[in-house]
Amino acid sequence: MCGRFALSKSDRIDWAQFGVKRGPMLPPHWNLGPGRAIAAVRDAGAEAEVAMLRWGLVPFWASDPTIGGRLANARAESVADKPAFRAAFRARRCLIPADGFYEWQVVKGMTKKQPWFVQRADGGVFALAGLWERWEPKAGGEVIESCTLLTTEPNALMAPIHSRMPVIIPPASYAAWLSPETDGATARALVAAWEPAEWRAHRVGLRVNATANDDEACAAPTADD
Repeated sequence: MCGRFALSKSDRIDWAQFGVKRGPMLPPHWNLGPGRAIAAVRDAGAEAEVAMLRWGLVPFWASDPTIGGRLANARAESVADKPAFRAAFRARRCLIPADGFYEWQVVKGMTKKQPWFVQRADGGVFALAGLWERWEPKAGGEVIESCTLLTTEPNALMAPIHSRMPVIIPPASYAAWLSPETDGATARALVAAWEPAEWRAHRVGLRVNATANDDEACAAPTADD
């Protein structure tokens, strides 16, 4: 799964790559988790736009928005068929800028899982693949725009750490991923595992386990890394 990520360097985002003419300056975050409002790029017709979406997808047909708490991730292998995701996969794909993400490793002899921080070797910003939805209560009230992050089978870097990893879309495919005109077969081809050569991972401390902690120390390497 992908349960936490960081976006601490929004000043390094090349918004033009995303098709956004003028993107916002975003406050730095090192420990974004489900339930938080996260920045996502989505199609808006003539150009892309940046929207703040609640992480945890609420399907448009849901009777209770608390279902979003169980839909922070969507498996890429089945996203086109699952009732909660298939409509969004067809027409409401988005990109979530990030500069690192966390995964938790089961280690023999440890009572708690070991968290790892994964990032590009150059520390740059990348794009997590997501889907978004708009939910409107039938009786009126708050409209919720929400999103989920796609996961896939791990590559050689991630396999020793976790059984899943987030889908990352390369810049050359941003426009195709965002466009509602992109057919399902083409979109499915974009959710393959990414090459690990230009990526690195290091162990971090248990500070990241608490969602209340959202500072640079969350991503700091442990002493033996």
